[in-house]
Amino acid sequence: MPRIKLFLPVLLLLLPIPAAAQSRQEVALVKQVLAELQRPSIRQNVEYCGYIGYDASGKLVASKPTRGNEATCLARNAHNIAVIIASYHTHGAFSQEYYGEIPSGDDMEGDEEMGIDGYVATPGGRLWYVDTADMVTTQICGVGCLPRDARFRRGADGHIRKSYTYRQLVRKLAQ
Repeated sequence: MPRIKLFLPVLLLLLPIPAAAQSRQEVALVKQVLAELQRPSIRQNVEYCGYIGYDASGKLVASKPTRGNEATCLARNAHNIAVIIASYHTHGAFSQEYYGEIPSGDDMEGDEEMGIDGYVATPGGRLWYVDTADMVTTQICGVGCLPRDARFRRGADGHIRKSYTYRQLVRKLAQ
């Protein structure tokens, strides 16, 4: 047993954690995972969530997704990840009553509390990156880059910027 306790911290220090906010490989993995989850998320009108990170061998992997409810999701299945670097989640189906096309303040706060970044897929098929070091969220790609809800209506959430600071996001959501 003592060998395992000693080995894990050393392994975690040796894992290839990117210096940049996100790598192409990371974005490609996230797009693949979220593209697969968009249809069931929209059809069932629930969020799906999980984590991105490195397994014990240093390979970039995604955790098995957790099914949430209409407005929240708490990932539980990260047993295959030795070092978590980001969360991912969908926003479910399009709704006129919910700002689904941008990450929420809660999305940013949750990732910040965990010390990781995040990715959010919207009903319109947008993909957002949440940078918790700077508390800024930025669109990686716009409407339709991921599968989208057929009921989605462009403009229903007003003008959507390419990027928001945490304060700008909270103000927009309070409107």
